[in-house]
Amino acid sequence: MAQKRAELTPGGIAFRDAATGRDWSFGQLNEAADAVAEGLESMGLGEGDRLGILCFNRADFFVVLFACQKTGIILCPLNWREPAVQLGVMTEGLGLSAVLHDTDHAALAARVGPVTISLDGDVARWIDSGGRARRGQIPADRPWYLLFTSGTTGQARAVIQTARMAWANAVNIGQAVGLTAAARTVNFLPLFHTAGINLYTLPVFLNGAVSTILPRFDAAGLLRLLGTGGITHFFGVPAIYQAFSLDPGVDRVDWSGVSCACGGAPLPEPLIRFFADRGAHVLNGCGLTETGPTVFLMDAAQAAHKIGSVGQAQILTEVRLAGVPDGQPGQGEVLLRGPGVTPGYYGDARATEAAFDPDGWLRTGDIARRDQDGYFYIVDRIKDMFISGGENVYPAEVERVLHGHPAVLEAAVIGVPDARWGEVGAGFVILRPGAAGADPDSLRLWCRERLAGYKVPATLRVVEDFPRTASGKIRKPELRKVLSYA
Repeated sequence: MAQKRAELTPGGIAFRDAATGRDWSFGQLNEAADAVAEGLESMGLGEGDRLGILCFNRADFFVVLFACQKTGIILCPLNWREPAVQLGVMTEGLGLSAVLHDTDHAALAARVGPVTISLDGDVARWIDSGGRARRGQIPADRPWYLLFTSGTTGQARAVIQTARMAWANAVNIGQAVGLTAAARTVNFLPLFHTAGINLYTLPVFLNGAVSTILPRFDAAGLLRLLGTGGITHFFGVPAIYQAFSLDPGVDRVDWSGVSCACGGAPLPEPLIRFFADRGAHVLNGCGLTETGPTVFLMDAAQAAHKIGSVGQAQILTEVRLAGVPDGQPGQGEVLLRGPGVTPGYYGDARATEAAFDPDGWLRTGDIARRDQDGYFYIVDRIKDMFISGGENVYPAEVERVLHGHPAVLEAAVIGVPDARWGEVGAGFVILRPGAAGADPDSLRLWCRERLAGYKVPATLRVVEDFPRTASGKIRKPELRKVLSYA
């Protein structure tokens, strides 16, 4: 990919690294990837070897990513927020040959990998020294890099990512939001997560456009960048939009000039309307690490009319709802197929077999409904649903009601054991700064006026924050531990 892009637009700017101030052209990046490929091979790494990487966001992460595509070395981005013990558990079956690291994560890398390689030392030296030009790369269906699932259900697996998946995602998201060579985006989501690599950085690269790389998320700094008018396409998770809504810099951005999308979890209706009032139609979408990730995305024409929908399935993805006739309205588990779907979980044949049905459809574990116009609404995760007094309760429905309360910033609901009803709901809320007049009893009354009685949480607790994954998703198993139910 890097070689071809360099042939087409060698002098075009691929990355602007905010931390170093360096601009990388496509030609420079490809030459650097050649040099790093040679350097890795000089250390004895070759096709099929697994190479960990621990670093904040930086342009030379992508140099390494493309060096791995040239050599067949499998890159394994690791979550620098995890302690060494947990990283050891996650990577136990991978057999890492080495771990690349930046200066901030040198000590952590030394506890995880048998050999460490410094991005600021070894890799920088390889790039400065140069290397022979290389042509060719691994086949499009071979493992290129591995991403761990976010683990909201407590079990993270290494999902195989391929070049074919990357191309399919670039087509799916690119045609949906209009990515062209004129696009300008910003990379700030962590690079051990699919959104950090693929929304929109890698698709923008493949289109010959520019990404500004920020080391980490900083709401005020990001809003200043957006305020310059130099960003055309922006993707964030709900926690990002929440942070923006609380920062005065949000009103110094001309949102009408930015294509905004959201994924990872549904963006609550109050936030959708907050940004709509400022000229931004935030497009809700949905995908998985296993799908590279783009599957669904709302279109701007319907964004204000179908609030709560994740839109339609994008062009290279087939979607079925289990038990629902093809193309008909109904509700069922989402099944997916297409070139953007992973071939499986690395080194885990049992999990791979369980994830697919006999016809090759990926079982997502998500319950969705399709309306008469072909738009999809994610109801909830199958594993999050609980049964109270014989009735199915989907926590996402209850959470939407809580999000509608003017004092509630964010909410989470889980099912917990109950001697009488089997299970009941336990709710957790974060209140908006300065919110008054909201307490558990008033919030339960709010729910009771809008939900059937069995859906109303039996308990509600106000908290300062939630245990989260790196992508901002709430770790519901951790909430159960708070209540001593797990």
